[in-house]
Amino acid sequence: MTELNIGFLTSHGGSNMQAVIDACKNGVLQAKPCVVISNNSGSMALERARAEGIPHYHLSQKAYPQAEVLDQQIVASLNKHGVNIVLLLGYMKKLGPLVLREFSGRILNIHPSLLPKYGGQGMYGRFVHEAVLSAGDEVTGISIHLVDEEYDTGAIVNQCTLPVFKDDTVDSLSARVLEAEHEFLVETLVMMSRGAM
Repeated sequence: MTELNIGFLTSHGGSNMQAVIDACKNGVLQAKPCVVISNNSGSMALERARAEGIPHYHLSQKAYPQAEVLDQQIVASLNKHGVNIVLLLGYMKKLGPLVLREFSGRILNIHPSLLPKYGGQGMYGRFVHEAVLSAGDEVTGISIHLVDEEYDTGAIVNQCTLPVFKDDTVDSLSARVLEAEHEFLVETLVMMSRGAM
């Protein structure tokens, strides 16, 4: 069994992050939440990190206007805390080349559709669910994939499907997918920690 030392990159609420932290605390997942990095100083994710006693940093272009310096700071923070896997959970910025190189094959993103459908730049959150409903899809889902230089193009690690109901709205579909993400993300990390994927 490989202990996962997790670094979280997130921009907003951090509910998926909290699901992982809770799974670590209750023994479902053999992993250690090591550090939280957010590009949004007012994010709920940073509040969650404070409440859990997890080291946390606000690293953004506001603090580090030069992209390469920000890239270096993110890598330094991840390495300082012994991270061996990086989770992008609602992180709304493209990663720099240094982070991508340093953690190649060890950066995961969660996306609220069955990639390659409804992926790419600008396709996140409500925009994904709007596209699913507009297309009249009867099935949607969740994709966990490796991160590379482009948006949502890395190798898919795991996927699950969810039904789209006839009376679904963007809000109802969004809420149902997000709730499923919490469980699916933890399940995937458990399988990884056991060497099953």
